[in-house]
Amino acid sequence: MIEKLKNLGWKQFGGLVLIVIIIIAFGFGGFGGGFSTNNQNNIAKINKTNVTTQDFIDYVNQSGISQEAIRDNLDNNIIEELLSGLISTTLIDLEIKDFDLSINEKTILKNIKENKNFHDENGSFQRIKYEKFLLSNNLSAPMFELQLKNRELQKHLFDFIGAGTITPNFLIEKKFEENNKSLNIEYFDMENLYKTKDDYTPIEIQEFINENKEQLKREYIDFKYVILNPKNLIGIEEFNQDFFDEIDSIENKISQGSTFDTILEDINVDIIEVNEFAPSSNKQINEDLIYSKKTSKIDLIESGDNFLLYNIDNQYDRAPDLNDEIIKGEIVELIYQKGKFDYNREIIEEIQNKKFDNLKFEELAGSKKEYSSINSIEDDKLIDINSVKMLYALPVNSFALVNKEDKIYLVKIIGTNKNSFNKTDEKYLKFVNNQNTNNRKSILQSYDQLLNDKYQVQLNQKTIDRVKNYFK
Repeated sequence: MIEKLKNLGWKQFGGLVLIVIIIIAFGFGGFGGGFSTNNQNNIAKINKTNVTTQDFIDYVNQSGISQEAIRDNLDNNIIEELLSGLISTTLIDLEIKDFDLSINEKTILKNIKENKNFHDENGSFQRIKYEKFLLSNNLSAPMFELQLKNRELQKHLFDFIGAGTITPNFLIEKKFEENNKSLNIEYFDMENLYKTKDDYTPIEIQEFINENKEQLKREYIDFKYVILNPKNLIGIEEFNQDFFDEIDSIENKISQGSTFDTILEDINVDIIEVNEFAPSSNKQINEDLIYSKKTSKIDLIESGDNFLLYNIDNQYDRAPDLNDEIIKGEIVELIYQKGKFDYNREIIEEIQNKKFDNLKFEELAGSKKEYSSINSIEDDKLIDINSVKMLYALPVNSFALVNKEDKIYLVKIIGTNKNSFNKTDEKYLKFVNNQNTNNRKSILQSYDQLLNDKYQVQLNQKTIDRVKNYFK
C-alpha cells in the first residue's frame, strides 16, 4: 500500500504545478503501517488530524470521476490514487493553517472579474458569462469561490516558501558569460591510434576466446519447418475463411500435443531442415524468427504473408568456430572494440593522474591535429552535448577524451573568449528564468524534507478495504 501511494500523484487535480512538485518529491515518506483505531470512519490520519471516509467521498464527488469509472479501475489502484490526492490536499491545508495564511473576499472577487473567460469583446466583466460557466460546470457561486480561495491560499503558501529565490543579477550574468563563452580547442581523431582488425594474430584471437570462453558460447538449434500459405493448404492463392479454418485446425492439434510429422500427414509441403543454426549478420528472415521463438519446441507463427510451422529437434551451446568466417569476423570485431576501450582507458587514467602533458598530446596527434571553437555550452555541432558540458567545466590547458556519435577525439582546451550579449535577448531572459526556477526547486526540495520530519501519515487499511468493497 505504502509503495503504491509513493508512486501516485495529482493526475485528476491539475493546475497546481508547484503542489505537484512538492507532493511527488515528498512521496509520503512518513507513511506508517495501518494504524489501530476504534473509529472505523477514519481512513487516514495526519499527525492528530483524522481524514474520514466522508472526506474521501466528498473528494471523489468533487473530482467528477464516476462510480462506474472507479469500479472499472479498482484493480488499477484508483482508490489509492484518489486517497493520495486527498492526503496531499489535507497536508497542504494543514501547512496553510500552520503559517496562518489568509486571503480576503475582495481578492477573490477581483480574480473573478479579471478572468478573461468572463469578459466581453470590450474586456468588460459580464456576470451572465460567469453564471453560465457555473451552470455548465454544475457549480454554485459559493463552491467556485471556495475553490478559488483554496487555490490562492496554496499559491501564497508556495510563494511564501519560495521567497528569496531570486538570484542576484551579477551572479546570473557571470554564469551566463561562462556558459556562452567560446572554447578554443585542438583535437584529433583517435581512430588512427587503435590497433586495426588485421593486426590481431590468430594467437591473440584464440587467447581472447580462451579468456572469455563462457561469455562467447552461443546457443545453436537444429530444427525443421514448413511454409504454409493458401496455395499449399487449400489449393488457391486467396486468403479466405477456409484457409484460416485450416490454420486454426493446426493450432488446435499443436495444443492437443500432436507431433510435427503427424500434423503434416495430409499436407503436401516441402520440409526445410536446418542444423547448427544461430543468428548472424547474414539475415535469414524465417530462420531468425524461429530462433527468436525457440522457447517453444513446436509452434505455428506468422512470417509476412506466410505461416511457419516449425519443430526444434535439438538445442545446445557451442564455443565459437573460427573456421566460420562470419563468426571469426564477429570475434575480431569484439577484440577490436575491447582494444579501443583499453587504449582509451589508459589515456583517461594518464590524464586523471596528471601524467599526460602537451608533449604526449603532440606526439599522438602528429599531423592529424585540427583547430576549432565551441561557441557555447549548448553548441554540439562538433562533439556530443555531454562532452561539451564536461569541457566547459575544465580549465584552459586541460585534456579530455570526447565523442561525437561513433568517433572518439582527444581534445586540448587552448583558450577561451567572452562573447557579448544583450540583457534583453530572449536567450538571456530564458536563462534568468531557468536559474530562478532551479533555485526555487532547490528550496522546495528542502521543504519536502521538512514535511517528512513534520508529519506522520498513517493509513487505516481496514477502512480502505471497506471503501473498495463499497465501489464493487
